[in-house]
Amino acid sequence: MTRLFALLVGLSACLAVALPAQAEVRVLTSIKPLQLIAAAVEDGVGTPDVLLPPGASPHSYALRPSDVRKVGEVDLLYWIGPDMEGFLPRVLKTRTRPTVAIQDLPGLKLRRFAADSQSHVDDATEHDHDHRPGSLDAHLWLSTVNARVIAARMAADLSSADPANAARYQSNAKAFAQRLDALDARVKARVTGVQGKPYFVFHEAFDYFEDAYGLKHTGVFSIAAEVQPGAQHVAAMRARLQEVGKTCVFSEPPMRPRLAETLTAGLPVKLAELDALGGFNTATPTGYEQLLDKLANDLAGCLESL
Repeated sequence: MTRLFALLVGLSACLAVALPAQAEVRVLTSIKPLQLIAAAVEDGVGTPDVLLPPGASPHSYALRPSDVRKVGEVDLLYWIGPDMEGFLPRVLKTRTRPTVAIQDLPGLKLRRFAADSQSHVDDATEHDHDHRPGSLDAHLWLSTVNARVIAARMAADLSSADPANAARYQSNAKAFAQRLDALDARVKARVTGVQGKPYFVFHEAFDYFEDAYGLKHTGVFSIAAEVQPGAQHVAAMRARLQEVGKTCVFSEPPMRPRLAETLTAGLPVKLAELDALGGFNTATPTGYEQLLDKLANDLAGCLESL
């Protein structure tokens, strides 16, 4: 009996060596913020990949052949949806593995762009394709309410694809949600002193963040990158800034609009950046929190310096 037991143990050991370990679930997200949420859920199990490189715009990205191959090969793919990544639907038609359009998840708190002519000083060539009045505001990741929903869905998908690590995914998602409670309190405290202070943005990407923390931009300078606005348009934008007085005008990295310096020259205006995508953040388990913390610090820091 002892000899038989030893033989079975030895056979089991051989099988354990011979059988390959379960491969890591390959997760791909379209943009960095989704990768940061996935990194929190996969903590200790795997590392999600991201499609867009740092500094690339999800509104206008052009897929490379290597990107197309990656889209077809990964096990799980997450993207915001056609209201954000207009370059993806055609490629996704040929994909056979699970794909999740985040904007369609139940439980999200979604916003739509309003027709507020008082808050926009727009170049007519620009304000018609990304943020049409009534269209979905797809910058939904800047709401921690939505981040919780996204993480819960990712944990469910990963648990189904990798049952051996299901408990870890669920535990990570729960810990992430708890950290978001602390994040909300931290951000609210950081921006309390600048609530009501006027500021302008070049891209209407921050409404979810503003709504959550009692902030509101004074105006949006929507400028077509390929068209230099005329003198009359520039004068109208400068007039808005002169009316307000001391203020901040925020662009998004990596490029500041060419018009920014001309627009603000001689005015008590500071140029600064707000990074809605966290494009240069590292995909760590706390990367999403770092994204929102940085937004709060950058916005409040500029307004406090006036």
